[in-house]
Amino acid sequence: MSNMSTTTVQIPFLDLVTPHKELEEELLSTLRDTLGTAGFVGGPKVEEFERDFAKFCGAAHCVGVASGTDAVRFALTAAGVKPGDIVVTVPHTFIATTEAISQAGARPDFVDIDERTYCMDPRKLEEYLEQHCSVDANTGKLIHRKLQAPVTAVVPVHIYGQTADMDPILDLAHKYNLVVIEDACQAHGAEYFSKKSNAWRKAGSIGHAAAFSFYPGKNLGACGEAGAVTTDNEAMARTMRMIRDHGQAQKYYHQIEGYNGRLDALQAGFLSTKLRHLANWNRQRQDAAKRYDQALAGIAGVVAPVCPDSARSVYHLYVIRVSDRDALQKHLAKAGIGTGIHYPVPLHLQEAYRHFNYRTGSFPVCERVASEILSLPMYPQLRIDQIQSVVREVAAFLSPLRATPKAEQVQPVAL
Repeated sequence: MSNMSTTTVQIPFLDLVTPHKELEEELLSTLRDTLGTAGFVGGPKVEEFERDFAKFCGAAHCVGVASGTDAVRFALTAAGVKPGDIVVTVPHTFIATTEAISQAGARPDFVDIDERTYCMDPRKLEEYLEQHCSVDANTGKLIHRKLQAPVTAVVPVHIYGQTADMDPILDLAHKYNLVVIEDACQAHGAEYFSKKSNAWRKAGSIGHAAAFSFYPGKNLGACGEAGAVTTDNEAMARTMRMIRDHGQAQKYYHQIEGYNGRLDALQAGFLSTKLRHLANWNRQRQDAAKRYDQALAGIAGVVAPVCPDSARSVYHLYVIRVSDRDALQKHLAKAGIGTGIHYPVPLHLQEAYRHFNYRTGSFPVCERVASEILSLPMYPQLRIDQIQSVVREVAAFLSPLRATPKAEQVQPVAL
């Protein structure tokens, strides 16, 4: 018989059980109603969620779809991105971002990220557009000189629950006539202060359109797969409603070829129920992040998340950086603390994109960050004592001979 024992995770990386237990009766009521009406696809539940989520984001329209990947793909297609176009994004994101670009027929290309926020660096975007591209005198289109293809869109990713610096990105897009599709799949409720508008704006209301994922682990998660696109552009919304439903605006009359990318009515009902709690859940995440910030401030060797004054993060993830990330992750696992890595291999170095001929060193900030990031437990129900335990173990790993009073002084955050 083996003497080895397996540590039971005491602090999970993500707790999806508790919120569903808390909302069990509301969710079961939605299920019963759906079973009673047999309205499984489309209909009032989808329309209700679309109205409510558009209002939540401050957008005129919301189009429910089957996944966040579909949301990015349909938004690009509806915005006029054509096969052979280049769409610029970042290599520090989940592959769904670039899959959607490829599936729209375009070629993804990359610019590096801001080391403080991990979002698209507007200066690198400007460098890309000005040094690698030129405007065709005959067509007026922006052409990538080496690839000899038009650059038509930008997809900034609001990573970890924090918005990209959108004002300069939108200025560049306006200058070069580019479409901007926000990848807001991790940013439900995040806000950005636009100096141009002199106002706070929600993710989903800033670009020409925005894509959201409602994968179960998101701040607003379905009980399965789901996604949505928000936009102020009525024509784009109308086109996306056709694209998601086999290209038909009327049953059996197909204006275009589309996809089966509809949002299930049951998932829409679950999302409507959860949407009523999202603002409070986001506040709880923000409070937990402040407690982490307080406790980690006294520990050398940790880079905590940076949230600029122009952003209000909703902390889909709480991501730190340390030099020996893998060893810290193993240490925390032995202590019964779940963690994640988002994302260990930048997209430009993935086997799937070997044919693009990128090399190590192509995007140095992203590559450096990818080797150091570690996502700590983060969810609305995360308790103060759990945060204390996590930080205590981080401190024990990084400063084993030093007391860590900060880890014991995590206080409730004033609301």
